[in-house]
Amino acid sequence: MRNRSEARRGALGMASITPGTTIVITGGGSGIGRLVALGAARKGAHVVLWDRDGDAARGVAHEATALGGRGTAVVVDLADSDAIELAAAETLMLGTVDVLVNNAGVVSGRPLTELSPQQIERTMRVNAIAPILVTRALLPAMRDAGKGRIVTVASAAGFIGVAGQTDYAASKFAAVGFMESLRAELRKEGSPISTLTVAPFYIDTGMFAGVTTKVPALLPILSSATVATRILAAIESRRSLLALPPLVRFVPAIKVLPPALADRIADALGVNEGMDGFTGREAADERQSRARHA
Repeated sequence: MRNRSEARRGALGMASITPGTTIVITGGGSGIGRLVALGAARKGAHVVLWDRDGDAARGVAHEATALGGRGTAVVVDLADSDAIELAAAETLMLGTVDVLVNNAGVVSGRPLTELSPQQIERTMRVNAIAPILVTRALLPAMRDAGKGRIVTVASAAGFIGVAGQTDYAASKFAAVGFMESLRAELRKEGSPISTLTVAPFYIDTGMFAGVTTKVPALLPILSSATVATRILAAIESRRSLLALPPLVRFVPAIKVLPPALADRIADALGVNEGMDGFTGREAADERQSRARHA
């Protein structure tokens, strides 16, 4: 009876997080990745934390274990395709992967002409190419197991271009397109493996320190704890898209309008002003460090 129930959940695209569930989370050493990992650990899951910062990943692994789950740190630079293959091999030695969360991301937050070629390339490699390569490396094992849930944390910027995010928006448009195509491929082959695309507005993590919103009632700066909770709930649902706040879901409809009108609506919402005060993670980390030593 239990096997029949599990098979039905898989066919519906659901992935219950229970003791023994294995969840791979890229960028799991901090921010949303860390919070999703700890939420899953509270349910007894084994969280495998991929992160370039080994100390941070190991710290979250210890936290996960203390909460009743199990944590494993895997050190990997997602801008390096060979490193991704090695990390996948190391991860698969631990057992079957039930859920993959492509969460890691970087942002430059500068106008195009102020970006170096290296910054642009890293943004594309981490935000756009890495989710494809990580999924490609872990998907065959999911197929063999006959189950799996693939999650990619994209962005509202994957639906609409934003001033100050030329490279970031390009990478997130790519991530959204990747997930749409992957969902189509899996559906075409009748696979029980399902997908979930997460498209949030700005979140109150250090990554987007300094950003603002002109219309907080419609486009609030999101709480990282709330976003993590919503992601975990969406993983256990049949949803293929989680847009936060709900207005983000209607952004593609705005783009059906004539460009001049769509631009006017975006300007009225303050979409292109939000990055004006951007300082980013480094500035946020520096402020936290000063506060700790004050």
